Amino acid sequence: MSKNKLILIPIILVVFASFYLIFFKKYPIQKVENKITQISQKVDEIKETIAPVPTKILDSGLPDKHLIKTAFVPQSPEKNWDQPWQDACEEASLLTVDYYYRQITQSNPQIIKNDLQKIFEFETQQSFTHDVNVDQMALIAQNYLKYTPKIINNPTIDDFKKYLSQDIPIIIPANGKILYQENKHFKDGGPYYHNLVILGYDDNIQKFTVHDVGTQFGAYFKYTYSLLMKSIHDFPQTLKKEDIELGDKKVLILLK
Repeated sequence: MSKNKLILIPIILVVFASFYLIFFKKYPIQKVENKITQISQKVDEIKETIAPVPTKILDSGLPDKHLIKTAFVPQSPEKNWDQPWQDACEEASLLTVDYYYRQITQSNPQIIKNDLQKIFEFETQQSFTHDVNVDQMALIAQNYLKYTPKIINNPTIDDFKKYLSQDIPIIIPANGKILYQENKHFKDGGPYYHNLVILGYDDNIQKFTVHDVGTQFGAYFKYTYSLLMKSIHDFPQTLKKEDIELGDKKVLILLK
């Protein structure tokens, strides 16, 4: 069987599965959308496995795709969404990068929980609230995790490619309501303020690959370039999540 036919099989299955769930199983539309998203991600993985597109070096000197592989750190490792876990995306994003640099490859829920709680304790000492902005994350990275933080203001896609191709993950503060347009795993239309980690990019499909710490399906999730760039906003200076669109366009990288 040709590679093209093999690629078509999972796509056809997605279509049939969607009709079956909606019309026969009477699944709510949102559940069906979640399932479609999961299957679509799997289709991308299968396509890359069966017929991988060779990496090309662009005129800029950067590869047209790159991916960093590391452990997934969910913000709610025990699926408990009470505080502080409800707002632990900032800490989980920091820990994702920390695990990568320390070459921790296993996502052990109890270890993750303990490591997150240690960050919470440090934040309490600094009188931080549940919502931590990029400047505060940089302070945690420097004074607690012992990295050199670098904040990038008004970042571009090329900025991201430059760091990712050097195996440097990028922490993104974002408007979760915008992310929800492509990630239906969020509840209530997505959070106003969210953080995640970009691990890769692919010009062939115009998508970033991320560890989205906010859902159990967030490992190697893909967002389109345009949507993720649009979503970038730091926690607003008004200190009101609802004002997220007023937040600065800035991101954080940690250097060893």
